[in-house]
Amino acid sequence: MASEQPIYQRILLKLSGEAMAGEQKFGLCPQTVRAVAREIKEVWDLRVQIGVVIGGGNIFRGVAASAQEMDRAQADYMGMLATVINSLALQDALEKEGAQVRVMSAISMRQVAEPYIRRRAIRHMEKGRVVIFAAGTGNPFFTTDTAAALRATEIGAQALLKGTKVDGVYDRDPMLDPAARKFHRLGYMDVVQRGLKVMDTTAVTMALEQHLPIIVFKLLAPGNMKRLILGEEIGTVVEGEIYES
Repeated sequence: MASEQPIYQRILLKLSGEAMAGEQKFGLCPQTVRAVAREIKEVWDLRVQIGVVIGGGNIFRGVAASAQEMDRAQADYMGMLATVINSLALQDALEKEGAQVRVMSAISMRQVAEPYIRRRAIRHMEKGRVVIFAAGTGNPFFTTDTAAALRATEIGAQALLKGTKVDGVYDRDPMLDPAARKFHRLGYMDVVQRGLKVMDTTAVTMALEQHLPIIVFKLLAPGNMKRLILGEEIGTVVEGEIYES
């Protein structure tokens, strides 16, 4: 390993809702949720301050066909509620692993989560608690990618980590095309100009403006997240202007 000391003291981890479903098409896979919690707990044990944003696709896509005729804002609010379900599931799994966790929601629901208050979130992290940011930005028309970039900026995260099923960013889907080429380093504008599916354009643009590096890595490779935090070159780093491909 490059170092036994973490190279980041505060991070924001972005997970897709599908990451919580495992091999299922939708819903929650308990074994997968526990595996995700173990990866986060390994980093928490290093005393790294961790924020988490989770999508809701594993739950909302199960009713997406019914939502197609809905008003877009109404459907987006349904998606936000799905992220709360995922956040509570991850909180439970992390607490079973021994971590201290708080869920903060952008939509008020005090019986199950604290309201999102920036200063309180930072204080929780300073006290060593994992903070899971639920309900996106609290506004329709914004994705959880954008919510992740926003929360990372608000809490002063040093890096935005995106956990995926593959080990970085490729020019094509590596699960469909074995000849797909992996990028080890990209500039923010590379992502936008090439149309690479790292995060949506709003999130990438925000990261660019805030000089926030985005690191895309394979989440469920055991120990991967810890090795990344300790300085190993894992996945794809998106930062700076434009790199040679």
